[in-house]
Amino acid sequence: MVQSRVIRDAVTTDLAAIAEIYAHYVTGSVATFELEAPDAEEWQRRFASVTAAGLPFLVAEHESRLAGYAYCTPWKTRPAYRRTVEDSIYLAPWAHGRGLGGALLDELLARCAAADIREVIAVVSDSGEQASLALHGRRGFTEAGRLRRVGHKHGKWLDTVLLQRSLGPL
Repeated sequence: MVQSRVIRDAVTTDLAAIAEIYAHYVTGSVATFELEAPDAEEWQRRFASVTAAGLPFLVAEHESRLAGYAYCTPWKTRPAYRRTVEDSIYLAPWAHGRGLGGALLDELLARCAAADIREVIAVVSDSGEQASLALHGRRGFTEAGRLRRVGHKHGKWLDTVLLQRSLGPL
């Protein structure tokens, strides 16, 4: 029996599909504040940076098709922040509503805990779309703050909501 959903480590051959998924959000939404989609070289750099830091970079496959990805980056570069990361999760438009975002986030949190990460931060654009806030909320993230009118994209000033999840003992 073929498994219809797989969460696995990303590999460099996934980067073209990852770039395509992300480009959809760069050009057609305010889910990210990037204004131009990163090129292949930039995706190679991001992938190498995440994996060299020992942080997870995952993909979700649904029916043998790359459906989404998730990864963490260091929250800040100063050494005192070394156990705090920021997550990023994006799904292909056709992949929404299949539980893949939750599966990616669950595995991402498990990998972060195994890597001795203590705090995971999500920075979510407050565009009125509740999917990302709800996904993180179902996984124990709580609102830690709001930054008002910090992004300007598609003719709108946008807030970001900061969410936080603790993974380990204090």
